[in-house]
Amino acid sequence: MSRVARMPIAIPSGVEVQLDAASISVKGSLGTLSLRINPLVQIVREGDQLLSKAVNESRESGAMSGTFRMLVANMIHGVSKGWEKKLNLVGVGYRAQAQGTNLNLSLGFSHPVVYQLPAGVKAETPTQTEILIKGADRQRVGQVAAEVRAYRPPEPYKGKGVRYANEVVVIKETKKK
Repeated sequence: MSRVARMPIAIPSGVEVQLDAASISVKGSLGTLSLRINPLVQIVREGDQLLSKAVNESRESGAMSGTFRMLVANMIHGVSKGWEKKLNLVGVGYRAQAQGTNLNLSLGFSHPVVYQLPAGVKAETPTQTEILIKGADRQRVGQVAAEVRAYRPPEPYKGKGVRYANEVVVIKETKKK
């Protein structure tokens, strides 16, 4: 069995967990998330904690128990505290502006890029070169950040582009004569 799956998940106050035979639903101040449970995994509630257990002794069941433990822990963290990704724009004239459900980007193209944010994800722009993407679903927040970064990933010679806040871009040396 996975060592990750052995750790219990604490349920903080203000979070409601609904367990069915085939799904789990978590409701908190930032929204509601649900997940279908794999038949190889059993989620058990004991007081104010959740445990992820493998149904049998197979290798797949042990691996999935650890995976589902982290998925449920991420859901609980998301509905109580939320997830966020920070992006930085590096380059002359690169700007971002959040307007409702749209994120307007000027990335050096001949046209502005308008990114439509999915439901449950919000974007903020504290400055013109910073983007904060927030939401309750960790996977969706990371996917939106990756899609915004994909419009203009950092290039290796000058480092211009959209990058994560903690990303280190290794700058290549230019060709010498």
